[in-house]
Formats: sequence, structure tokens, C-alpha cells
Amino acid sequence: MDRTIDLDQAAATIAERLPRWQALGLVAQPLTWRDEAAAWPRPLLTERSSVHDPDSVGLVLTGPNDTELHVVLFRGGWADIDFCADFDWGDYGSLPTPCLTSAAEFPDHLDRWVRRVWPSTA
Repeated sequence: MDRTIDLDQAAATIAERLPRWQALGLVAQPLTWRDEAAAWPRPLLTERSSVHDPDSVGLVLTGPNDTELHVVLFRGGWADIDFCADFDWGDYGSLPTPCLTSAAEFPDHLDRWVRRVWPSTA
């Protein structure tokens, strides 16, 4: 897999936002890392130091009323984004993602995905 995105830089972007999210009542689960060098099926690990060749980093963010955002960013430049903003009203699913060309693009996208689920974070 191409190394388009520096996943450690993306993790730092997430870490920078944690205090603000926590102040808003959102809870971030520990980041998950997948190691390209691991045997299949590749496990998800929460200790970055245990991952030698990361190919993805994952974030699960939860909030009031069972709201959730799941983001998995792959070093190849794409992400899988799933959310649940209001289950009762059918406001859940996957969000489209453009192919990212650098980790510098990640913060704007991450903020937009969070605002999609929790508009008050704007």
C-alpha cells in the first residue's frame, strides 16, 4: 500500500482535538492501529508502539443519545467513515470521502465529519 498519509501525524491531529471534544461531552475510545507486517487476519491494536508498519488508524467517538462516529484512515489516502447522528430518524450511514493526498488535509475533513454528527461542535 502506498504511504500517502503519515498516520502518526493524523493521530496527533486527533489528540489535539480530544480536550475540546471532551469538553463537549464526546468520548473518544483509544485509537486502533493495524500493522501491515502482521499475519492475517491483522489484529487491531491500541498500543502504537506494538505496530511496526501501520497501514491504518481508527477512531471511535461517541456522544449523547447513542451518537457515534467511526473513522478509519488508511495510509493510502482513503478513509472509511460511518456515523449515527439520530437512529430513530434514520440519520446514519457512511460518509463519502475524497482521496487524501497528505496528512495536512486530514484535519479539515475530520472536523467536517465531527460537525456532521454533532453540529454544535462548529
